[in-house]
Amino acid sequence: MKALVLEDVGKIKIDDIAKPSPKQGEVLVHVKACGICGSDIPRAYKDGAHNMPLVIGHEFAGEVCEVGEGVDSSWAGKAVGIFPLIPCKKCSCCVEKKYEMCKNYSYLGSRVDGGFAEYVAVPEWNLMELGSGVAMEQAAMMEPMAVAVHAIRQGLRACGKDLQDLGQLRKAKVAVIGIGTIGLLVTMFLKDMGFENVYTIGKKEIQRQKAFEFGVDEAHYVKEIADVDLFFECVGSTESLITGINAAAPGSVVCTVGNPSSDMNIDRHAYWQILRNQLTLVGTWNSSFTHDTTDDWHYVLGRLQQGAVKPEKLITHKFGLEEILEGFEIMRDKKEEYVKVMGLV
Repeated sequence: MKALVLEDVGKIKIDDIAKPSPKQGEVLVHVKACGICGSDIPRAYKDGAHNMPLVIGHEFAGEVCEVGEGVDSSWAGKAVGIFPLIPCKKCSCCVEKKYEMCKNYSYLGSRVDGGFAEYVAVPEWNLMELGSGVAMEQAAMMEPMAVAVHAIRQGLRACGKDLQDLGQLRKAKVAVIGIGTIGLLVTMFLKDMGFENVYTIGKKEIQRQKAFEFGVDEAHYVKEIADVDLFFECVGSTESLITGINAAAPGSVVCTVGNPSSDMNIDRHAYWQILRNQLTLVGTWNSSFTHDTTDDWHYVLGRLQQGAVKPEKLITHKFGLEEILEGFEIMRDKKEEYVKVMGLV
């Protein structure tokens, strides 16, 4: 089969490799769509993956075409989204069903072969049946969508709220800095949840336009902001974190979402702001997938099935599998404006 193989740092190519066979407890998924995550770029060109050679790609969806031993045969032929984290199910976090914080996990696309291939072997446990009304391009975006929902939930919990009890919090002043894919999805879900005062802080015109498409008022795309009740930092830089700390109202919440590209350092003034304004800084990581209807993935699926959210609006580039390297180079070299680059098999 054809696959995008990361042989070593900076050595990535489309190659012919053996088609996998599902082991006990696994299914074989015929991949239909796979998105490039921002983390895939340093993985391919700077840091490498945990194991190489490796088929990268963790944002993908497809159709089950074969089931392994011990797997429910009814999965055959079903359209599925895939939770890419493979938990150990033994550590203290797994025992509490906090699989996103598993201490001994594997991961499709960074530790074992992932979605930029015609076929991939996936544990049955990691499958989510799509049902009707969900396009493959949408399903391939369920992973970053669930990450965005998880971040919002972490921020809401720090505010003493949950999705079922937002009440007057919908009138709160909420800001999102860094409106790449995750920041825009956070924005999309905030607007879908009924938040009235969502502000976005970004630098690129294409991101500005996408924010407007999700319902952000033109006057709410800003460069500076103050007195924010709930701030989402979706860049992962010292500058943006300090922006959030300085913008936060007394007693408010700053949710750190962005993966850092370098060391994070805050100055004395920002630290004083945390102390004197009694701010709550909360972290978020990955997303909840517990097979319960209350997890992040079920929430995302429900909104997709109802047609309430349109993540496909973020797709700016589409490539076939054999041309997907062009998409990686666009993101690496920033030679074109982009938001989400999607590979279609």
